[in-house]
Order: sequence, then structure tokens, then C-alpha cells
Amino acid sequence: MMIGEDIHVAGNWFIIHFTENNGMAFGWEFGGSFGKLFLSSFRIIAVAGIGWYLVHIIKNQEPVLFIVSIALIFAGAIGNIIDSAFYGLIFSSSDIISQAQVNGDIPMHCATLFPSGGGYSTFLHGKVVDMLYFPLIEGHFPSWFPIWGSEEFTFFRPVFNIADSSISVGVALILLFQRKLLKN
Repeated sequence: MMIGEDIHVAGNWFIIHFTENNGMAFGWEFGGSFGKLFLSSFRIIAVAGIGWYLVHIIKNQEPVLFIVSIALIFAGAIGNIIDSAFYGLIFSSSDIISQAQVNGDIPMHCATLFPSGGGYSTFLHGKVVDMLYFPLIEGHFPSWFPIWGSEEFTFFRPVFNIADSSISVGVALILLFQRKLLKN
């Protein structure tokens, strides 16, 4: 599968869309090479803190739903760290697919696992693979709508991965059940 290529799993509302994400969850980026190193370092420190907190709440026998929520956040963060730390070391870079490549006018280059010259990046500078895309609603804003009147929109545009989902579900569970989980 090439970057930018789509596989429609369930019509037009669940699509596997392979993309390499340089930054944070849902494609957000944070300032170049220094930003990438800062983000990776922050992730490692945050995971250490979350891991310590997870052990603490297990020992204190907090509610199971709270433990599961924190564990989901922890697992997702570790998944993204592993991807970011090692993906660039073990894969060559991929080309973005273009219409000319689809037509066969330009040869396509797919990332190679363990290329002879080494990967495309150094430790902690790799990209994170995202591929889950759920464009649930596509349409146009009404012409009377301020700023974006008549422009196209897609509800839930981000492309994400399982690790992003794990973090999002963990945070959502805490927010939804905060009164029950955080009594103190």
C-alpha cells in the first residue's frame, strides 16, 4: 500500500488511508527537527509519569474503569513512541502517490523494511503511521454560514491509528465518567 492510496472497507465512511504523520495525534505537527525531538522527549517523560501513576492507582485499588482508562492512555502513548522512535530507523522513505504514478508514468517507491543503507531518519525522529479514516459526513456549508459559507466540509477529517484511538478512548472514558471515577 502506498502513501495516499485508499482502501474502502465500508463504503465511503471507513477508509484505510496510509499516511505517515510527522507530529502528534491526528496529524498535528510541532516545529521541525527540534520540535520532533522535544515532542519525543516529552512523550517519554509523560509515559514514565503515566506508568508511575498507573502503578499507584492499581495499588490503591481505584475503580477498574479508571485503571482501564489510564492503561489505554499509557498503551497508546507507548505505541506512538515506539513508532516514532524506530520507524525511521528500519524503513526507507515512501513516496507520496500521485496520479502520474497511478497511471504508470512515474515509478512508485514503497518503503522498504531494513534497507541496505539504513532508514530514512535517526532515533526519535521517525514518523508515525496513521491509516484509519472515517469521513462520516461530506457536504457543503450553507451559503449563509459565516466565514465558510458554501465551502466543502468533511465531518471527522483526521486520519489516525490504533494508538491515537486508545488515547482518545481512555480520555473520553475519564471525561464521561469523571464524577463516578474521581470522587475525591
